Amino acid sequence: MHTAYLSIGANMGNKLANLQQAIAELQQNDQINILKVSKYYQTAPVGGVVQDDFLNGALKLETSLTPQALLAVIHSIEKAGHRVRKVHWGPRTIDLDIIFFDQQTIATQSLTIPHPEAFNRRFVLVPLLDVLAEDEPYYDQVTQALAALGESQRLEEFNGV
Repeated sequence: MHTAYLSIGANMGNKLANLQQAIAELQQNDQINILKVSKYYQTAPVGGVVQDDFLNGALKLETSLTPQALLAVIHSIEKAGHRVRKVHWGPRTIDLDIIFFDQQTIATQSLTIPHPEAFNRRFVLVPLLDVLAEDEPYYDQVTQALAALGESQRLEEFNGV
């Protein structure tokens, strides 16, 4: 079995319901076992596109899938959630990204692991700390990257309202 960490986010429609639906769809796959789900955080969008705030979180899961097969599952969930890829860093009903997969480094046309922007984004790092134990790989790297970012990107714990 492999251990993977995913980032999950949405900023269109019922954001919380969109996240919960994506998690439910992951859980329906018999090759995926979700071990931990982070708190959710309301975050400012990045990339300069004017849009609504995001609701973001992170997942720790174990899977028998390869990274490429997991990516295919994620893309099918995004498609079912009506994700449209028109504007780079634009609004989306659901966004799932593989941040880490075991301790693998992958760089292909369709998949880069660790995710190339993960260490530059508080909305990825803060939820990751909710699902990473201190003795796990990447914990130190995540905490160091978060310290370097400081409070540069707005992020608030979501209270369900």
